[in-house]
Amino acid sequence: MVNKTTAKSAQSVRIIAGKWRSRQLAFIPVEGLRPTGDRIRETLFNWLMPYIQGAHCIDLFAGSGALCFEALSRGAKSCVAIEKNPSAATQLEANKTKLCAQDLTIVCDDTSAYLQQSNAEDSYHIVFLDPPFQSGLYHKIIQALNHGQWLAPEALIYCELPISEPCPIPQDWQLLKEKTAGNVRYCLYKATS
Repeated sequence: MVNKTTAKSAQSVRIIAGKWRSRQLAFIPVEGLRPTGDRIRETLFNWLMPYIQGAHCIDLFAGSGALCFEALSRGAKSCVAIEKNPSAATQLEANKTKLCAQDLTIVCDDTSAYLQQSNAEDSYHIVFLDPPFQSGLYHKIIQALNHGQWLAPEALIYCELPISEPCPIPQDWQLLKEKTAGNVRYCLYKATS
């Protein structure tokens, strides 16, 4: 049950398309949480349209859950949402229950620590990498993804970052798409090895 203080401060983001089209996701505005806007999400999922059906996804900095719920709404088979803020993770659980999103697994953990685990069983077709801006986490997370058996063959990796910040991309990732919106640069890569 959400207390009145939490309910008053909750904001929402809309699922754009798929089985949950137009449904609202409540989220708690915690520090560093910056939901991917509708326009960027629409472009991203247009890029992913040929790949999303049946995909196993992971959202490394889930925040509002906009990316993982959108992926599931559009036909992804499963998604793991990593969120270290307990309030944000609790709100993700509430949205999961509201939508009966049984193919969503929510993990309340630090992404860097989570990716240090051995991952022999699970690899992902689509990875969402959108850490808080100015967190300095891109390099560390990309290294962990690339060296830890997290990526399925030819996995797609979505990165969202400030336009002023370079994204340290491994040589075996191929840039497929890139756009900017305001001060945000967003890119889609394919792991080629």
